Amino acid sequence: MNKIIYVIAVLATLTSCAESYSIQGSSSVSSLDGSKLYLKTVKDQELKNMDSCDVVHGKFRFAGLLDTVKLATLYMDEQSLMMPVVVEKGEIEIHIDNTGRSVSGSPLNDKLYQFINRHDQIGNELNELSHRHSQMLLDGIDEDVINRQLSIEASRLAQQEDSLVTNFIVENFDNVLGPGVFMMLTGSYPYPVLTPQIEDIMSKATKKFKDDPYVKQYYKTANEIQAQQNGLADDVTQAPAPQPSAPQPAVPDSTQLPSLSLPQK
Repeated sequence: MNKIIYVIAVLATLTSCAESYSIQGSSSVSSLDGSKLYLKTVKDQELKNMDSCDVVHGKFRFAGLLDTVKLATLYMDEQSLMMPVVVEKGEIEIHIDNTGRSVSGSPLNDKLYQFINRHDQIGNELNELSHRHSQMLLDGIDEDVINRQLSIEASRLAQQEDSLVTNFIVENFDNVLGPGVFMMLTGSYPYPVLTPQIEDIMSKATKKFKDDPYVKQYYKTANEIQAQQNGLADDVTQAPAPQPSAPQPAVPDSTQLPSLSLPQK
């Protein structure tokens, strides 16, 4: 009897250490209705299902116990919606429509989506440069003049983007957002590389950030490949570090954070 009481007490203690999460979702996108949604996280370099639910009349809900804060990605069946979600204590809300998406209701999600929205603004400004180029040509402006003007503007926006991403990672070294955005930043490279931006980030990194499994493996392999390319090491297989199967958006030039891509049925 005493053993049974002891086991119950231990289980009660373990349960009390876990926090509950609740994620309420709404969608006006018809292709999502009737679908099964998954929250997936990376564990041991593999993508694992953390939770799932059905979309019924545009509503869905995830709920459960959580022993640690996690950065997950929202999937419809096996197709990523390219939508990061911080699973943490709180009443989290997901909204999806044809023009955008948002996650709110908890500190890290609010911080993440403020960052994504600012990043999207810069991306839109960069995209607008091509329209301005076409319009200026139609207005009869010399192409050399156009290129000089727009190159200056593109360089300014690229620097803003670089600073935004770097500063965000640095400010969030010791929570899930820092490694998560670092993964997005590096995810499209054919193999781990050491760009000036990555070197700058790692020169400031805390021990906790450096010990993150993805960051640690990426940086180790990138240094090995760099050493080989510089002729400072013996043969090192130039293959990517074991990459998590998490969604890793394309990152041309600097970084391109997730934008909602809604599947068509």
